[in-house]
Amino acid sequence: MKKPAPRSLYDELDLRPGQSLQLLQELHILTREGRINQDSRRKLKQVYHLYGFIEKLLLELPAEGEHPTLADHGAGKSYLGFILYDLFFRPRGRGHIYGIETRADLVQKSRELAQGLGFERMAFLHISAAEAADAAQLPPKIDVVTALHACDTATDDAIAFGLRKHAQFMVLVPCCQAEFASALREQKALALSRTPLAELWRHPLHTREIGSQVTNVLRCLYLEAMGYQVTVTELVGWEHSMKNELILARWTGQRRRSAAERLRALLAQFGLESMEERRFPGLALSGTAERPDPLPGSA
Repeated sequence: MKKPAPRSLYDELDLRPGQSLQLLQELHILTREGRINQDSRRKLKQVYHLYGFIEKLLLELPAEGEHPTLADHGAGKSYLGFILYDLFFRPRGRGHIYGIETRADLVQKSRELAQGLGFERMAFLHISAAEAADAAQLPPKIDVVTALHACDTATDDAIAFGLRKHAQFMVLVPCCQAEFASALREQKALALSRTPLAELWRHPLHTREIGSQVTNVLRCLYLEAMGYQVTVTELVGWEHSMKNELILARWTGQRRRSAAERLRALLAQFGLESMEERRFPGLALSGTAERPDPLPGSA
């Protein structure tokens, strides 16, 4: 009877074929002895799961030229960017990843790691998502925009960046939405006298929860109004993370006037019409056949 073939380290650790062990050690997912603990395994599983979504989108981009380009907002330690580069960009020998992060020490560490690994087509910018659209270090067009757990309005800034950069795809996992909840609290007394629906956010815990929910609904409507097809799903099981909503936006060029109208109606329902100009600019163009700037994917 034949003995079963010994399992390789890659099989034992559930790693992808050809994946850089050095990278995983530098990211402290693997120990120097090649071991992995449960917390790191869970973190790696989440990144793999998100990678699966993004890989499918990257494969839809044209195979010729310098594509693809990807900007990762709120990159942190750049787990996602490094895994994407190692598994997708490196073997293909083309494309560029830009990590955008406000913490200077994390940006410097990521730069040093990329240089040490020979990941030449990775760049890290010490700027905010709001500043990134005008940064000279970035090209005029970015194919894919990601924002994994970008806090509060940083997700909105990533969306604005994607619109400015004519992104073909946006992959968003929002986190800690406080702006809308704060606005709800300011309007609470008036809302309670105006509509029984205000009971949904009378208590502080509910204010935070409904603020988060409505914020993401408004973001989805905005993306649809601006020409994107939107899918909302779970990133991973709720047992792994409470910040679990994954918004996938795909450029179609079909701006939905009805989405813009519903967005405005929701803002009016909550008494927050003043937020439109600041957070949802360009709605007046929704439903039109043309736009003043080039379409994503156009020359």
